[in-house]
Amino acid sequence: MKAHATLGGRHSAHCVEEAEETVEELRQALARAGIVLPSLGLDPATLAREAPCPLVDLGRCSVDAAARLAAALR
Repeated sequence: MKAHATLGGRHSAHCVEEAEETVEELRQALARAGIVLPSLGLDPATLAREAPCPLVDLGRCSVDAAARLAAALR
């Protein structure tokens, strides 16, 4: 059973690491489009679980940033 927990721990750590990398990639892509989402990050509540399953929190942004994001997606 302990080996299973260790594997789960490694899997969780990998998921968090992958999520952090994805957030950084998104931050850089948005910056190239002239968009800054100041609150962009991982949702802390999803990291607090025993086996984290991170969600990306896009957070709050200005109306201008939202308009730029909408334009970039079009």
